[in-house]
Amino acid sequence: MEKLQNQISLFQVSEIQVSYKPKFKASERPAVAGSKDVYNILFNNWDINKLELLEQFKVMLLNRANKVLGIFEVSTGGFAGTVADPKVIFSTALKACASSIILSHNHPSGNLKPSQADLNLTKKIKNGGELLDIAVLDHLIITADSYYSFADEGLL
Repeated sequence: MEKLQNQISLFQVSEIQVSYKPKFKASERPAVAGSKDVYNILFNNWDINKLELLEQFKVMLLNRANKVLGIFEVSTGGFAGTVADPKVIFSTALKACASSIILSHNHPSGNLKPSQADLNLTKKIKNGGELLDIAVLDHLIITADSYYSFADEGLL
């Protein structure tokens, strides 16, 4: 009887469903043409009360026409850092059928200079994107006053 019960449990698995429900028509989505557009959209969708308090990592998902499919909050950390798991980033991008992504995080300190960890993570995610045919177009560091674009600085 125990052997039969073990065999039955091998076939009892959960079904996985994937869905993406856009809130806006494709014609209503904003398009980005450069880092300033990205910054403006991100800044206006960031919780201003957390911008100088906690580090957050977000990913902007884009279609082939560089129209914004959505912004996904990957993680929220403390004052000095947060974790950005590439599996979470790419599972979200795949779920939304994104053609490209833009990485972003804030520095509560106001310092716009990327850390070595920022550079390493960007490279890791860019390499992962190449395998999945999802382009990483930029990585922005956001502060209350300004931003730093990895693409504008030639770091992508």
